[in-house]
Amino acid sequence: MSLPPTSATSRAHGRGGCIGGVTHWTPDQLDRIGSAEELEIATARSDGSLHHWVSIWVVRVDDDLYVRSYRGADGAWYRQATQHAQGRIRAGGLERDVTVDRPDDTVRPAVDDAYRAKYARYGAAYLQPMLAPGATAATLRLTPRT
Repeated sequence: MSLPPTSATSRAHGRGGCIGGVTHWTPDQLDRIGSAEELEIATARSDGSLHHWVSIWVVRVDDDLYVRSYRGADGAWYRQATQHAQGRIRAGGLERDVTVDRPDDTVRPAVDDAYRAKYARYGAAYLQPMLAPGATAATLRLTPRT
C-alpha cells in the first residue's frame, strides 16, 4: 500500500483527543515527544506484529510530529512504514501506536527549519543528509492511533 500525500487542511484539527474520527496529540505529548532527542519507531508487519525498534530524529512543527529517513526511500524502516502505514513509537517517556502519512510538500520548508533548529549542533556531516532531496522526500507525519 502506498501512502498518498495528505493535506493538513483535509484533517480535522483539535487539541488532544479525537475529533471527527481523527486522533490528535495532546499538548503534553507534543512537548515530550517533540523535545526528545530521538524517538524509536517499530513499524508494523502485515500480520500486525512489529519490526525491531529503530532510533530516528523527530521534529515538531505546530501541532504535528515529523520524521525522515536518513537513507530516503531506501531506508528499511521507511519502506516498512509506508507499506503498512502504522507502527509504534516511544520517546519522552511515552509509547504510542501511530499511523504515518506523507504530508503535502508545503510543510517541507517548515520541517527543514525544525531539523536545522533542533539538530544543527551535530554539524553538517549529520544534518545535511537529513536536508538532502532524498530525505526530504521521505518525510512522514506521525498521528496517534486510538
